Amino acid sequence: MAERIVIHPVTRIEGHAKISIYVDAAGEVESAQFHVTEFRGFEKICEGRPFHEMPGLMSRVCGICPVSHVIASSKAGDGLLGVDPPPAAVLQRRLLNYAQVLQSHALSFFHLSSPDLLLGLDSPPEKRNMFGLVEREPDFIRRGIRLRQFGQRVIELAGGKRVHPVWGTPGGVLHPLTREARDEMAGWITESIESLQIALGRLKSLLDSLQEEIRHLGNFPSLFLGTVNHDGGLEYYDGLIRIVDSEGNVVADRLDPRRYYTFIEEASEEWTFVKFAYYKPLGYPGGKYRVGPLARLNVAQHAGTPLADREMREFKQRSRGAVCESFHYHLARLIEMLHSVERIEELLNDPELLGEDVRARALPNRREAIGSCEAPRGTLFHHYTVDRDGTMRKANLLIATGQNNQAMNMAVEQAARRFVRPGHLTEGMLNRVEAAIRCFDPCLSCSTHAIGRMPLVIELRDKSGRVLDRITRS
Repeated sequence: MAERIVIHPVTRIEGHAKISIYVDAAGEVESAQFHVTEFRGFEKICEGRPFHEMPGLMSRVCGICPVSHVIASSKAGDGLLGVDPPPAAVLQRRLLNYAQVLQSHALSFFHLSSPDLLLGLDSPPEKRNMFGLVEREPDFIRRGIRLRQFGQRVIELAGGKRVHPVWGTPGGVLHPLTREARDEMAGWITESIESLQIALGRLKSLLDSLQEEIRHLGNFPSLFLGTVNHDGGLEYYDGLIRIVDSEGNVVADRLDPRRYYTFIEEASEEWTFVKFAYYKPLGYPGGKYRVGPLARLNVAQHAGTPLADREMREFKQRSRGAVCESFHYHLARLIEMLHSVERIEELLNDPELLGEDVRARALPNRREAIGSCEAPRGTLFHHYTVDRDGTMRKANLLIATGQNNQAMNMAVEQAARRFVRPGHLTEGMLNRVEAAIRCFDPCLSCSTHAIGRMPLVIELRDKSGRVLDRITRS
């Protein structure tokens, strides 16, 4: 009997990770861990750079959600300058953030998770992918590709390019939006809403056949954290933090995201490069919470757009309290995509979006500032400290995946205990453990900036492969 079952790599996620399933002497699953094995050092790379370079540098953190990092970084820059961006710049930032949510959620749902949902978790792995979907569901997958293309096109038209746009800046954005770009964006709206209504209907029709997975792929009580606007509605750009428990009770409300360090702390473990964020009043590990689409729909009272409001009311009826089944991240993503398209349409109809004044200029007026926004995977914080000349001295990036890290590990263990039979392993069993991670759509490249305590080996080799130097941290 194996003492350890390893799934390496975890497939259809962004980044590199593995899962260890530990088996006891009786041959039963004892525990499981989700190891993030890649290491990046963006927080250290920031040090010594002029703070006005940060949005451009931060857009390189991730190729899937670069806009979120540009916005959080730009808002931190606003704080260092002590200025409010012009209205047209704020509308542009909001527009691109909704486009970011749309394209990232489309990638997660249609490209990474739909093979499980539409082809079956036990389907042959050689078919359980995008190519298998193209054979079986060509129109459905085409619609998913088009939805992602819409989001990326909005980012390209306003930000200059689809991936790593260098467009945001402290004090606003670099360029006004043209009328021609706005008109092209508007041409996508009708098709996108139709595609999302089809996708929502299709997913809801599948849920009855997936009850085992819904109950056991990350179904447990936790806190939920997200940003809401002044009347408790969905908010992605600027608002206050609300935290609710698994019963739907408000634990904390109207928390200032610029003071996140007063209610959020991070812990490290030796077996992963991703930290574990927790709600400080409850300590670690008791203060576990979830962020992202599921959390946002749990903490918000309404969406604020007609079609998404109707879907959100139905979503909330799935539980008497908060919806705690992590499987419903998938449904929440589709609802957020619908909401994003509705918000994009509203913004495109706002004449102030085309304003020429898009940047406030000033010299640094503060030594420390924090910018936050809702990224596709959850609440994102950029915390910068500079010297008197505006040179970066310290950066802390609190990423959504780190905030979901405790929940992801619990989901992996719950799935392994329910579905894995160590004496008779099948590919479908292990795929369900992976599927527990896909519910959260982790962005591992984003989340592995801090060194933590995981063992690390760095080798310097010449072009022939000979080791010139080696540093080991145990």
